[in-house]
Formats: sequence, structure tokens, C-alpha cells
Amino acid sequence: MVSGKRINAVRTLAAVLMTAVFAFNVAVEAKPSKPNVLFISMDDLNDWVEPLGGHPQARTPNLTRLADQSVNFTRAYCASPGCNPSRTAIMTGLAPHSSGVYSNYQDWREVIPERISLGKYLRDHGYYSAGAGKIYHYHMVDPLCWDAYWPSQTKNMPDEYLPHALKEEKDVDGLGEGVSGTVNMPAFKNMYMMFDWAALDIDDAQMGDYQSVEYVAGQLQKDHGKPFFLACGIYRPHLPWYVPQKYFDMFPLASIQLPKVLDGDLDDLSDRARDIANRGGGYHQHVLKAGQWKPAVQGYLASIAFADAMLGRLLDALEKSPHADNTVIVLWSDHGWQLGEKGHWRKFALWENVLRTVLMIKAPPGTVGLPSGTRAGAVCQRVVSLQDMYPTIVDLCALPPRKDIDGRSLVPLLRNPQAQWDFPAISSYDFSEFSIRTERWRYTRLIDGSEELYDHKQDPE
Repeated sequence: MVSGKRINAVRTLAAVLMTAVFAFNVAVEAKPSKPNVLFISMDDLNDWVEPLGGHPQARTPNLTRLADQSVNFTRAYCASPGCNPSRTAIMTGLAPHSSGVYSNYQDWREVIPERISLGKYLRDHGYYSAGAGKIYHYHMVDPLCWDAYWPSQTKNMPDEYLPHALKEEKDVDGLGEGVSGTVNMPAFKNMYMMFDWAALDIDDAQMGDYQSVEYVAGQLQKDHGKPFFLACGIYRPHLPWYVPQKYFDMFPLASIQLPKVLDGDLDDLSDRARDIANRGGGYHQHVLKAGQWKPAVQGYLASIAFADAMLGRLLDALEKSPHADNTVIVLWSDHGWQLGEKGHWRKFALWENVLRTVLMIKAPPGTVGLPSGTRAGAVCQRVVSLQDMYPTIVDLCALPPRKDIDGRSLVPLLRNPQAQWDFPAISSYDFSEFSIRTERWRYTRLIDGSEELYDHKQDPE
């Protein structure tokens, strides 16, 4: 005969076991799922945005809106001042000096054909991957990276969207299909091709960037049955600066403020450095001779404002989607741009305005390593590299870490933007030309052995 005490003990033990099983099941159910990732690129965007303060007339309310929700890295630098090597470094995790991809003229898929890209790595670990626009450099898209990809921005602007005057200019000059005619700068014909700007008499919806955003916005509304990696490459403010008229109207030509250019800024530089500044036949002297400096700055500011409006549509779509509370946002630009500083235009140089770029990261509460998410409106002034994005996303998605990636996870800085961070940003231009940026200094060595050292605390220009 079983005693009452023994029965009570068995009942108590059963209750304890049932409670433990219930708690285990709750814990399993409460385990946070892997976050989604919205990966946004803006092409050729320098620090002329409100959150970085690079130009006093910039109008970027949506970049400000995202900065107010994110950690804004104010000292982020690219791996290379060219689209292909920079984007290849970001998407493969290999810096140019590791991959050998230094130039826009190389096809990275031929140089490192076995390399597992970021999108492919996420796909291999259970993510749905889709995208639109310029993520890789034009046609060099990794087919293994995507479940679906809509390349709306692999060409600049369909002819039917161009103003009639531009079409006529093209016909008269016989420049051929796909060349803008550089109607603003006649001296540049047949030499500068896409180096052009014009206000278009069209709606936003006719622009390729709008179509890219619409595609990704549609993907945001779907239940993919698994976490997703959605990439949206916004092509502007890449040349040519063709955007709807209303964006030019935001920056009246008479009021345009030009960037600061110091007289004699090239005098103490080597022949190689001056050659870089004057590459392409000396853009700056032609811009000045044609009286086009202010119109060019207007075109760039207008293109930034247009790109910002496209970002706003994308953020709206995410906020209205069922994924708003479980999506990491990573926004970046492949490199900066110069508009006359040091007498230099475009990219392809190792100076601050070209190498400094945009990086913002927002992680929701419950993200691995960030139980409270990122702190809204946080500013991180530590020097970081776009090379750090691959390992950061792998870390945030709780995927197995990779030891064959250049760069390091930024999660410690997402937790504490003021944390100690003693890693410089290394950038390279072509083969064997490097620049190293710390919080105070920039040291550059060019292929002819010449060197430049800048103290950005004492001399911010």
C-alpha cells in the first residue's frame, strides 16, 4: 500500500517536470528568429547629406529619418574609390589587395570565380535572397546570390525618357546609342560622354530607381516563409545627373554654394598625384571654361535629393509591411565623389572626399548580440570600413562566422558607438596604391613611391 506522503511526493515531482517541460517549450518558442535584412545602396554618394553635413544646401529628409533610427557611422570609408572594386569587396568580403580586383575593367567573377558572395552565404543558410538595381557593378551580377533579381538599373536612362533637346543633340552629333551628348558642355563631346546633367520633364515613376524601389517594396509585402535578404541599389546620384525637374527646382542656380577649393592645393604633391587629379583630360579646367561649375553642383544636389526621395518610398514600404519589427536595415554608398576639390572631379583618387562615404545600420530589438536593438539616433565617430559589412551582417543574422573575410564585425560598435576601436580603414586605388585612415591621420603611398600625410584634426581640408 502506497502512503499518502509518497503519493504527494510523486504528484509534486510530476508537477515540477510538467513545469520544466512547459518552460522549455516556451523558451524554444520565444527564441528570436533570424532577422530579415534590407540592404540599400546609393551610388557615388559622398558626404553631401544632412546627417554628415558635407554641403549646407543638401536636402535629405529621409536619410535624416533613417539616421534618427540607426547608428550613423560618420567616419566610414570605402575599400576602393571605384564602383567595381568597392562593390566586389563588400559583396565578397575580400579587399582588393586580397582578391586582385582593383579596377572597373575587371570582371570579378573571372578573377575570383569560386568566391561565396554575401547573398549566396545567406541563401546557403536558409535566407530568401532577392534584389533590384545596382548592387554589383552593372552586368557583373552573381547569379548564385539571388532567388530573384530584377536589374532595372543596369542601364542609365532609356532614350524615350530624355528631353527632346538631348535627343536632337545626339542626332546632330551622331554620338550613337547610349551616349548622352553632353548638351550642357559642348567642349566635352565625344570625350566625357556620361558627364552630363539635365532636368527631365517626367514623373518619378518613369525613372529606373523608382522601378527598383517598387520591386523591392513588393517583395517586402510578401511572406517568404523564411527570413529574407532584400537588396535595393539606387543608381543616383551616379552620372548622368538626369532627374525630374522638381529636384533641380529645389536648388536655384543663383544660390548654389560651391565646394571649397584651396589655391595651390596641388603644388606640394607628386607628379603622380597631380596626374590623378587631372585624369581624363582635366575636368576642372573644362568645367570652369564652360561656366558649368554651379550647374554641375546643382545637378549633383538634385540627384541626391531624388535618391533620398526613393529611399523614403522604401522606408515607407518597410514600415507598412509585416516585417517592420524584425528587419535589419543597412544603408551604404560604394564611395564618395569630388566636384572640384583639389581640382579633381569624379572618384578614382585616394583623398578624403572620395573615400569617405555613407553607412547607417539599424537592428531591431531581439537581434543576436543586440537584445535592445540599436540605439536610435546614435552617432559613431570611430573609423570603420565598408569592408566590415559582410562580417557584420553574418554576425547579426547569427550565421556561422567566416575566417576568410577581410574586415570585422561592427556589432561591438552597434552596442556601444563610443567603444574602443583601434582599426584603421585601408583603401586602395589600382594596383599598389594605398591610403590608411585613422581618427586623426591619413597616410597615402602612390605607385611612384611618393607619400602624402594629412592631419585632419589641424587641417580638415
